[in-house]
Amino acid sequence: MVKIAVFDSGLGSLSIINAIQKICKSEIIYFADQKNFPYGNKSKKQLETVIKQTIKLLEEKFSPDVIVMASNTPSLMVIANKKVIGVNPPIREAMLLSKTKNIVILGTRAAIKSKSLSRYIKKFNFPKNKKIYKVNSSTLVDLVESNKFITDKVYCKKVIKKTLGNVFKNNIDVATLSSTHLSFLKSLLNSEFPHVKFVDPADIVARKVLASIKKNKSKKNTMKIFTSGNVKLFQKNLHKLGIKNKVNFLST
Repeated sequence: MVKIAVFDSGLGSLSIINAIQKICKSEIIYFADQKNFPYGNKSKKQLETVIKQTIKLLEEKFSPDVIVMASNTPSLMVIANKKVIGVNPPIREAMLLSKTKNIVILGTRAAIKSKSLSRYIKKFNFPKNKKIYKVNSSTLVDLVESNKFITDKVYCKKVIKKTLGNVFKNNIDVATLSSTHLSFLKSLLNSEFPHVKFVDPADIVARKVLASIKKNKSKKNTMKIFTSGNVKLFQKNLHKLGIKNKVNFLST
């Protein structure tokens, strides 16, 4: 049975796990490192320490075939080993979809302000008539991790409108969901901004995982869940998402 460890600072991993389970069967080890939530407020040095410790823990405890760093922020800012698959902003895909050639990257504060993201954008060598706007969406990430996207959708709509209302007046027709948490807000984002296409990188990551494990697939999907935070609270939040798996404590 192929074993895939997937981690981020909370619920964001689930968007990636859902995409993986759609195209391949495997044993998923899901680690929600809530003790270190949010990744998006940490410095590069702090992130490097956290990610290094987490990868070491997962390798020693579970010996996974693949590790998915299911968070855009460390994927951009931290260099990991070859076994690790990260999540990067789907900029090329977004630009191909855009008719106006004006796109937005929605990400955490740390990712948006990082030199790593600027370098990543430069790799594509887009001509000057193609504009890329970077928008700090950390407040939206909080809506997901707090489970307000389920319990208080009216409030979420207000926060979404306040955070992004002015952004999407700039002739922008495509945005990348460059935090895995933001996938959970896709229906609310589509409702508030029907003229904007929101590109989710989850399927791209899932295809990379499938390619890396090749034919070494399992007969069924299983998932073991761990958190470094409050086990009972996380279990409660997962139940609201329809996930009944037992949550275990694990910390670096």
